[in-house]
Amino acid sequence: MAYLGNAPARSFISFERQVFTIVNSQTAYTLSHSVNNENDIRLVINNIVQEPGSGKAYTASGTTLTLSAALTNGTDEMYCVFLGRATATNAPGAGSVGTAAIADLNVTTAKIAADAITEAKIADDAVESEHLNNNVISGQTALGATPADTDEFLVSDAGTIKRVDYSYLKGGTNTPAFYVYPTSNQSIANTTDVTIAFDTEVYDTASAFTSNTFTVPSGQGGKYCIFFSISRNNFSCTRFTIKLDVAGTEKAIAENASGRNYDSAGLSVVLPLNAGDAVFLKVYQDSGSTQTILGNQKRSFFGGYKIIE
Repeated sequence: MAYLGNAPARSFISFERQVFTIVNSQTAYTLSHSVNNENDIRLVINNIVQEPGSGKAYTASGTTLTLSAALTNGTDEMYCVFLGRATATNAPGAGSVGTAAIADLNVTTAKIAADAITEAKIADDAVESEHLNNNVISGQTALGATPADTDEFLVSDAGTIKRVDYSYLKGGTNTPAFYVYPTSNQSIANTTDVTIAFDTEVYDTASAFTSNTFTVPSGQGGKYCIFFSISRNNFSCTRFTIKLDVAGTEKAIAENASGRNYDSAGLSVVLPLNAGDAVFLKVYQDSGSTQTILGNQKRSFFGGYKIIE
């Protein structure tokens, strides 16, 4: 029914009380709630209400209660009532306050303390792109170096946000790789397969080139680009052939049968190689006598590298 004046109370109010444990020779005690000053509490010692204020029985600020004189444990008793902190006896239960109740209570953004909303109180999928500031990334400290393999990035995997290590994203390198050449001329017997000797390494990333042979390192099988060029010196022959040998099997042949002096043979080929495969070059000539391979980086070389797939 309608009524005049203030609406009747719908709940009862009680004032919160704090009982203190007396510590001998101590005048400072901690309040369970912060207060503006001593007038926000009523202090009772040995059932006698004390007078607040500087030069009186006590003062208070924040959560600190300061007595003008120390009390004795076992003899004195002390408690306070928070006059400025009235608590409704019908307080809402945990998790019972929803958005409608917040609106009824007129709780505005300005009334919510900073950092008061915890992660547990934010609904799943509630934070979308329109709530992200443009500086969510640019405002962070720059890395300023190549990421470590364990540095992580966020990616969308078919609409699901996942983290991924940089080791899965970074580009690989064309290694193992090698490039060698001879610094000295080499004699080649007539009509005999002779392994070509290389004594100088320009690079050998896996230390896999030894005894004139590149051996595919353990765990590094795959496709390789192998290339070479070998030059002969001032002899005429019907056949001048360079053979690429892989694990005892000829995989490629470069041949020059022009019969001209100072000629060369070479090629570049992509081959599937297995770990442990030995790769080297052999030369064959039929000039009728022992002849010479030029030992010079510009004329004779041998190299290769693993292809990134």
